[in-house]
Amino acid sequence: MSVLAKHKILETNATLLLVFAFLVVTIGGIVQIVPLFYLENTIEKVEGVRPYSPLELAGREIYIREGCYVCHSQMIRPMRDEIERYGHYSLAAESMYDHPFQWGSKRTGPDLARVGGRYSDEWHVDHLIDPQSVVPESIMPKYGFLRDRMIAPTHIEELLRTHRAVGVPYSDEMIAEARADFAVQADPLGDSAGLLERYPGAQVRNFDGRPGISEMDALIAYLQMLGTLVDFSTYEAVASR
Repeated sequence: MSVLAKHKILETNATLLLVFAFLVVTIGGIVQIVPLFYLENTIEKVEGVRPYSPLELAGREIYIREGCYVCHSQMIRPMRDEIERYGHYSLAAESMYDHPFQWGSKRTGPDLARVGGRYSDEWHVDHLIDPQSVVPESIMPKYGFLRDRMIAPTHIEELLRTHRAVGVPYSDEMIAEARADFAVQADPLGDSAGLLERYPGAQVRNFDGRPGISEMDALIAYLQMLGTLVDFSTYEAVASR
């Protein structure tokens, strides 16, 4: 019996076709899924990547709440035009502590994966208060009200515990010191030694230029750390054409 004749038997017998299709999908699934059980982590760890500090995490919550991800992605694709415009392509490890991740699927505005350190705090303040004052063609709405909304770390410990529950390695010490770390990151005169030990590379200063800690402080703290944790001078960006 020829191969075509054998194949015709499958085509004309719905039950037999269903059985063989199930077997093929099952075998393919096993081949792909089983190896994952023997890996400690499917994401390769990269030096420098750490959990968000309490203030950065609070800023990320504001970023999500205000829907910034709707117009801004945080994933630079490995293509030449993207790398030349935004910087080194995104590494999977950079999103390993993101719940949910902010890759995005639409860019009304630029990608923000490498926005940290690209602009001054003052620029971010002006941009959030009146986007068109610094980018005339921008259609971004105004977020000046964030500067008038004071924020307190009332539930910051619970937030860290929630993220720890889904795999972010916040230690008991990080949770215990969360309120202190939250406050000192926006206080350039405070003792930030403990904060920097727990969150290497955390930036300490008054982000919005006003007394107290506002939602704008938290948001700018988050934006200013994006893309700054990994030393990309040790990586060679290989772009697709």
